[in-house]
Formats: sequence, C-alpha cells, structure tokens
Amino acid sequence: MTTHHKEMFDHVTKELHKVVIGQNEMIEEVIIALLCNGNALLEGYPGLAKTLTINTLSKVIDLKFSRIQNTPDLMPSDITGTYIINEERGKRSFKFQPGPIFANIVLADEINRATPKSQSAFLEAMQEKQVTVGTSTFKLEDPFFVLATQNPIEQEGTYPLPEAQADRFLLKIKMGYPNEDEEIQIVKQYTEKETVVEPKKVMDKARLLKLQELTKNMPIADDLRKAAVKIVIATRKNKELFMFGASPRASMALILASKARALIKGRTHVSGEDIKTMALPVLRHRVVLSFEAERQGLDVDAAISKIIK
Repeated sequence: MTTHHKEMFDHVTKELHKVVIGQNEMIEEVIIALLCNGNALLEGYPGLAKTLTINTLSKVIDLKFSRIQNTPDLMPSDITGTYIINEERGKRSFKFQPGPIFANIVLADEINRATPKSQSAFLEAMQEKQVTVGTSTFKLEDPFFVLATQNPIEQEGTYPLPEAQADRFLLKIKMGYPNEDEEIQIVKQYTEKETVVEPKKVMDKARLLKLQELTKNMPIADDLRKAAVKIVIATRKNKELFMFGASPRASMALILASKARALIKGRTHVSGEDIKTMALPVLRHRVVLSFEAERQGLDVDAAISKIIK
C-alpha cells in the first residue's frame, strides 16, 4: 500500500516537472504542506518559478485555483469579497460577492508587499478556514490552502510578516537558483518553438482528503516524538542562539510534516531522517536569532542545524 502512495507522488512530481525544471526540494515540501492541510510560505528571488509551480500543482491535483497579487494598495475586501447592491424587480438588496480567497489553492503572490491590514485578511482564512465580512461568516471549501510567495526581506518596499502570522504557515520553503544544466534546460524550454506540455490530472479533491487522513494516521515511535519536541524546546532554551524560540504549534507541525514525508517516501512509519529534514522548513520562520548568533555571522538555518546536532 505504501509503495502505491510513493508511485502516486512520483507521478504528481513527474507531471510537475513537465513544466517546472529542477526545484525538487521545493516541490516535495509544497506537497508535504498539502498533505498536512497546512499553508506554505515560499521565499525566493523573482523569476524562480514560484507562481508557475503552484499554478501547475493546482492543475495536477484538479483544485480550484486563484491568485491574489499583493500590492501596497490592496484592500482586505479585495481578498475576502464584499457586499454589492443587487436590483431585482425594482427591489434593492445586498448580495455577497465572494472574493478570490474562495478557492482550494490560493496563491498570495508577494504577500510581503501588502500592508499589514491586508496581510491580516488572510489570517482568519488560514486559521479558521472561514471568512467574516460585516456580520456574516462564510465557510471555505475543503481542502483550503494559502500558498504565499515572498521576496527576501531585504528587498525594497516589503512589509515583513508579523510573527503571529508567520506562525500560521506550516512551512517556510526557501528556493535557490537552478544549477547550470537546469538553467540551460529552462532557457531551451521557454525560448524555443516547442509547445509547453500541459500537465495531466493525477489526483482529485477526494483523493487528497483521504491522503490527509492517512498522513495523520502514520505511526511514529515515542522516542522520535520526544526528539521532535526536544528540538523545538531547545529553540526556546538556547538563548545564545535564539532570542525567541518556537511555540508548541511548531512541535505539532514538525511531527505532522515528518509523517507526510514518510508517506511520500513510501514508508510505513516516521524515521529520524524525516524529522531532521523537516526541522528547517518548520522552524526557520518561527524563531528569531540572538544578537550573539548574528554577530557570529550565523543564519537561521545554520542555528537550527546546530541545535539538531
């Protein structure tokens, strides 16, 4: 049964690779976020196929996709929707016009270009899977994911996500530049006459919901569960490396993400390698480095790796 799941995820990845070249780690981590029913934050410089990957994924899994381009003048109602005046047979009434947040996969493009007020419009949707407009609350359809992209913080005109909101993202996925061979392939694929292949549907909503259930039921040994929690607690205790550590939400995220990785790899239980691999994307946006660590020239990933050792 587990090899069957591995084959299916390999199939999903293969379809994605018809359009997206390289970025294997990022693709795996995005699929893990979906299996955990969690949101993901993708960070990388412009032009690294963040948007393309998410759009392609929605086609492969056959989910309703919408894209919100974040700009400084974006209003919360541009995200959630608003009431419009509806005239019928001379009678006026208010009718709710749903915004782009009403989809299965919502791509929040360049989320750190929106003002804090608009960023917070995503919060309720991400946490409660619902939207409140005026006095009415609207449930969002399952499955629901916000996959947000952001440019690295040091770029001009960005508003860093507040800690409380960053914590709502299950994973923060870092994207690097492709290697030389991959870049040659990208250039070839997109600058020559060949038609870009349309990816096929491999999965549907019902299947994804079933796999989310399987992810939760993936067995994990007590000592590994303890080890995962110890890593998270260490971020709070180690004041030399971290000014602020991660919350218990990180412990839950780490165990769930490790379960999803075990499922993708076709195993019957979580391994220590799953926990080590998932610790970086789970923790890197939930901790704040100490001045001492910064003075030593450590980045967040290096500090987390120290703790895992």
